[in-house]
Amino acid sequence: MTATSAGTLYIVSTPIGNLGDLSARAADILRACNLVLAEDTRATGVLMQHIDAHTPLASLHEHNEASMIPRVLERLSRGETVAVVSDAGTPLVSDPGERLVRAAIAANVPVVPVPGASALLAALVVSGLAPVPFTFMGFVPRKGRERAEFMAALDALPHTAVCYESPERVGDTLAAWAEAGWGERNAIVARELTKRFEDVRRGTVNELAAYHSERPPRGEVVIVLEGAAQVPVDEHALASLARTWREEGLPAREVARRLSEEHRAPRNLAYRLAHE
Repeated sequence: MTATSAGTLYIVSTPIGNLGDLSARAADILRACNLVLAEDTRATGVLMQHIDAHTPLASLHEHNEASMIPRVLERLSRGETVAVVSDAGTPLVSDPGERLVRAAIAANVPVVPVPGASALLAALVVSGLAPVPFTFMGFVPRKGRERAEFMAALDALPHTAVCYESPERVGDTLAAWAEAGWGERNAIVARELTKRFEDVRRGTVNELAAYHSERPPRGEVVIVLEGAAQVPVDEHALASLARTWREEGLPAREVARRLSEEHRAPRNLAYRLAHE
């Protein structure tokens, strides 16, 4: 690989456990680029040693990303090649790097993906739940408004959700979901995917909450949750609500929002009833 006047920023996916999952292309890029940006240089150092790569490493994490961007862009402007990796899996997915990618795009630097392992997709395809459509929710918020908004989104989500969670909170999270009324939804808790002690446990939220209340999982965890059961829409009742709200002086936009968010009416139906 030779440097060009434009430089290139590579977004390189790395294994989520099994080092054999690193692609040949990814290995070639990590060996040949001028710099590898890693969230944890010690973890990435193990991978670099595995592929006999001697490229310099530098840290890129949430606390230094803003200060690193000018330095990285300066190197890219000289035609150097830079690779971004996360500790495991695909960079930027619940990991740093988003601001750097945006800055590179703004500076007209080519940004090239190097696909590979992804924990959320690995869990999704072995879950036995409907894989399309799905929503990746990221890490489950611990508390406060973010957690409340997260729970509200999951409560109404009609399709499969994928979440990351720390192992020590899995039992509490599942218990909270059961208390929210989702106990009969199907789910899986996938642990240590691609590693020696990989484990995928399937069941209802109630069953998994009971199991993990006594047996906290170890290692990296992904939870996949079945979407909410869809209640048949009573269009006549919704139309009556819409008329009442319009007579009270609510604008059509607010009527549509209430029908959609509070009564789970499909957006196109809510819009039509709000404007009739």
